[in-house]
Amino acid sequence: MKIIIIGAGQVGATLAENLANEDNDITVIDTDQNRLRELQDRLDIQTVHGSGSHPDVLDQAGCNDADLLIAVSNQDETNMIACQVAYTLFKTPTKIGRIRSNAYSKYPKIFADTALPMDVRISPEKEVTKHLSRLIRYPGALQVMEFAEGKVQLVVVKAEKGGPLIDRPISFLREHMPSIQTRIAAIYRNGQSIKPDGNTHIHANDEVFFLAAQRDVMDVMSELRPLDTPYRRIIIAGGGNIGERLAQSLEKEYRVKIIERDPERCRVLSETLDNTIVLNGDASKQELLLEENIESTDVFCAITNNDEANIMSSMLAKVLGVRTVMTIINNPAYVDIVQEGMIDIAISPQHTTISSLLSFIRRGDVVNVHTMRKGAAEALEAVAHGDHRSSKVVGRSIANIPLPEGATIGAIVREDEVILATGEVVVQAEDHVIIFVSNKKQIPAVEQLFQVGLSFF
Repeated sequence: MKIIIIGAGQVGATLAENLANEDNDITVIDTDQNRLRELQDRLDIQTVHGSGSHPDVLDQAGCNDADLLIAVSNQDETNMIACQVAYTLFKTPTKIGRIRSNAYSKYPKIFADTALPMDVRISPEKEVTKHLSRLIRYPGALQVMEFAEGKVQLVVVKAEKGGPLIDRPISFLREHMPSIQTRIAAIYRNGQSIKPDGNTHIHANDEVFFLAAQRDVMDVMSELRPLDTPYRRIIIAGGGNIGERLAQSLEKEYRVKIIERDPERCRVLSETLDNTIVLNGDASKQELLLEENIESTDVFCAITNNDEANIMSSMLAKVLGVRTVMTIINNPAYVDIVQEGMIDIAISPQHTTISSLLSFIRRGDVVNVHTMRKGAAEALEAVAHGDHRSSKVVGRSIANIPLPEGATIGAIVREDEVILATGEVVVQAEDHVIIFVSNKKQIPAVEQLFQVGLSFF
């Protein structure tokens, strides 16, 4: 696939790296020559220096025969005009744009073909907010991913002593909880992937990936670790777009406070939010955190635009007694370092955004993608089409589907029914199939399984 990416920032660069490793023809456009040179030195891609909204720059990048344009620069207006030019002059089939401002998102009609043509709009702030909200609703989870409009969730937890399943085989889970349907899709032990079966034992400190219906998630988590008490008190450090969105999503169920440095922004937040306490101050100041009873706070979310400020305020909050710290970190080099220390969960906006993009890039009818383990693994939701003659999956039992090594079918959603995968389950046309892939190099083989043969037509 020929893909043009506008913007060589963190999102654009991470996306280019992911896609270049999958044999795509990638061209990156940016106004920063040094940034482009750095990318070209380590990736097998083409680069074009200039503004991605200029027709001559898009022409130079090969937009006339591109399959996909992804505009993820830091400027909404650049992204919108780039999509407009690609549609009008080059008839680019699919155009994806990043829109950060709520001022545009409130009026979707402006993105129609008759105005500013954009097939898909993505918002990193919206994706990160959803990610944080899910983590807050499931205390103890490291990652929570939704499939089939929330009917099925893939949850990542670290197994801990005290969980009934610790040092027992996975088959014990069915005996102990016969009314709960779940499937353990993968286990990572000391950084190495283990493909689980009924005889696999769960050990303390294992990173366990399991699939379950939404209503059963907490019950399954309780088998892998002592269940944490629900969160009630939340402090958000940073009143930008993400802070505002997060407070709006939580304030009806939780006691929420926002700490923001800018007095004018505090005024806007106080007028926008209904049940959130807005505080003007610096979240890295010990006196302020103590005044706000940080020691009795359940979650401290550091979500400013400054990685260093996020890290320092999070470490201070942890020292002062907050229960759980969640921190946004844009620099990938920091993520591994901080997550091994005082910070409980480090969130990369780039990987969260890329998950939402990949569903539009994957071949076959892939409707949902979530990346994990810094992009090394993926979980996909693919729709099965065709019949037993034209499809490699329809009409076959799961045991007879030629999955590549490291790929596991975890569940099938058939209309409103969630079917946890066993070898005897037969895939039917229009089933939504959820696959966990521990080795990203096997993604093309998985995509091929869900591509319909010519006999279908």
